[in-house]
Amino acid sequence: MMKINNVGVFQWSMAMSVAPTENTASLSSDLFYDILRRLDGPTLASAACACAAFCSISKEEKLWENVCSSMWPSTNREDVRSLISSIGGFKKFYADCFPLIVNKEVKEYQWNDYLEYPEEWTEAEYYGDMDEFDSIEPSDFVSIVDIRYKDRTICSKVLWGIPNANGFNGWFYNCPFRIDLLTYAARDDDSEGEVFLSVSDGLPPILSMEKERKDGKLWMELRDGLRLSWIVVNKKVKQAANLASWSALGGQRHWPTDKDFVIRFGSVLSAKEILPCQVVECILIMKFRVIHTEGEGAQTTLKLTELSMQLEDMEGAHVNGRNSLLILKEALSCRRSKNYSEVLESCHLYSKVQSELKEEKMRIESRKDRFCIISAIAAFLSFWYYCIL
Repeated sequence: MMKINNVGVFQWSMAMSVAPTENTASLSSDLFYDILRRLDGPTLASAACACAAFCSISKEEKLWENVCSSMWPSTNREDVRSLISSIGGFKKFYADCFPLIVNKEVKEYQWNDYLEYPEEWTEAEYYGDMDEFDSIEPSDFVSIVDIRYKDRTICSKVLWGIPNANGFNGWFYNCPFRIDLLTYAARDDDSEGEVFLSVSDGLPPILSMEKERKDGKLWMELRDGLRLSWIVVNKKVKQAANLASWSALGGQRHWPTDKDFVIRFGSVLSAKEILPCQVVECILIMKFRVIHTEGEGAQTTLKLTELSMQLEDMEGAHVNGRNSLLILKEALSCRRSKNYSEVLESCHLYSKVQSELKEEKMRIESRKDRFCIISAIAAFLSFWYYCIL
């Protein structure tokens, strides 16, 4: 079987676009198809613009099914394939989920504006339109999740619906929103096995955790090598979006042990007319634990112990289940970009504004404390002066 890299095929297709029509027509459409089926999504989309023949063949759903299957192995499942077909097909699914969410409106919501909202908003305004919420059912949402490490898929999970979201008055709607995928997805997932990473997967051998604390080699390999895709689909509105940042936004060694590594992914979502802060952060947490090092008679091995989603507002408070459903629904139609640097800029801008908010609050609280102390001293001196007289 011949091997053709994406760059080579794209260059060849561009040459074909300016070749005489009779030369192009002389090639079999089967050959065109065989060429295009070897491309990844971005290259296939570019090739479709090269000539009329490529444009016509690139509309084949099977080509885009192959692209989605390669990028998101969880779409190989029969139930997921049926879901994707019902919401518009694989080409639409790829177009919706390959670009990542970008929110450039973060800078518009400064601390002074945010401070006034809680006092100005009524309870009804804070919790949104009841009629709008009635149209949202937790069972309409599907999570399609894939984890890669150095281009190898190590975990694929699918979660139908949102766990424990039973009835409008249930605890889910009023308590902090959180999905722990490893806890709930296994009930409907064929691959219920635990997820491990080892030296055979490309991890560096670690002789001891003391050495790892000093050089951080394992941590850097995890941060740079892991990729996460967390796609949310709404069956009712037939929309989908990838809520992950693909590569890690940050992480840390988890206290109190030195064997747990937390890697954070996510995106910035709009909460206009839903929450006073107007924007929230979708935080996707992946946690690995070191269960073997080279010094323990086995190769370095890590175990995936957590894969979760939660939403937090600008002050770091967890968003409740009810508002989270509204935000997730809006996220499916928000702005996206194929420019990854633009995605990172959006996330970093959110962190910057959030830090400024916290610093400003600390300054105001510090001024209030000083005012209280001065007032107390003044009151004491006035009382003492009164007693002397």
